[in-house]
Amino acid sequence: MQNVNTLDRILRGLIGIVLIELAFFWLAGAWQVAAYAAGAIMLVTAAIRFCPLYRILGISTAKGNAQGTSTPVKVVAAVLLVAIAAGGGYASSFFTRKLFLEDFNAMNNYYKQTLFLTGKNEREKAVANYESLLPAYKQFREKYSEYRPYALKGDSQLSSDFARVSEMFTGVNDLVRTGDLHQAHLALEKVRPVFQEMFKRNGFSMLAVALVDFHDAMELMLDAANAKDAGKLVALYSPVSDNLKVVESEVNDAEIQLIRKNLDDLLELAKQTRNDQLSAKGEELKSSFVKVYLKRG
Repeated sequence: MQNVNTLDRILRGLIGIVLIELAFFWLAGAWQVAAYAAGAIMLVTAAIRFCPLYRILGISTAKGNAQGTSTPVKVVAAVLLVAIAAGGGYASSFFTRKLFLEDFNAMNNYYKQTLFLTGKNEREKAVANYESLLPAYKQFREKYSEYRPYALKGDSQLSSDFARVSEMFTGVNDLVRTGDLHQAHLALEKVRPVFQEMFKRNGFSMLAVALVDFHDAMELMLDAANAKDAGKLVALYSPVSDNLKVVESEVNDAEIQLIRKNLDDLLELAKQTRNDQLSAKGEELKSSFVKVYLKRG
């Protein structure tokens, strides 16, 4: 005997869809199982128009609903539920992805600062950022090892990547605190390709990836500039410029344009064999890049 009326069915369908989407996109562990179970119960009882709990409690919302539901009402209800399911799924996919990026960037900022400061041989500041990086990464890893946003659900390599990065971070402990900061910098550089590949295979924005690719090529030009090797600078320009074009295809605002200007100015100085100015211009190029990378990389 049916004991659920039309409005009750619509509400159950709505609640069921919301619970299923919460379980799929937002929850993990016991809460996810509970939400799936509750959502399934709501959808099934809405479909069969019968609630066992109502029967136990002697409740029925179906009284006075014997004539059934008109076709227009059924159509409107179906459209409403489909719209909520589609809209909720799209919004959940978007916002879980956004929140993951925000969590990553909060953690990654400590990594970038530690990387930058070890490269600048500033131990005190490097240690301070490194001490913030370790707990920030641990929290990030624990959260996304248990819970996977939709964008990462199919990534079977994520757990192993998390473990690799953890080993890399802990492995430079002595170098950062008391050892060779240059070696610490080189070791920390190996973390970036792991993050880079993670974003690539999961379809995230390629700006951060493009910045890393440009940085790796740019470093060769900076080395040539410091060595006052104009011929090598000219030879390296084309591939470095190509990498910068990839960045420009993602974003080309004033900060990116300044990187381009400094890169092109460095080329002109090399062509004119103004070797005494190469190192200073190389530092300008590096500074303009670091400003962007620390903010968006």
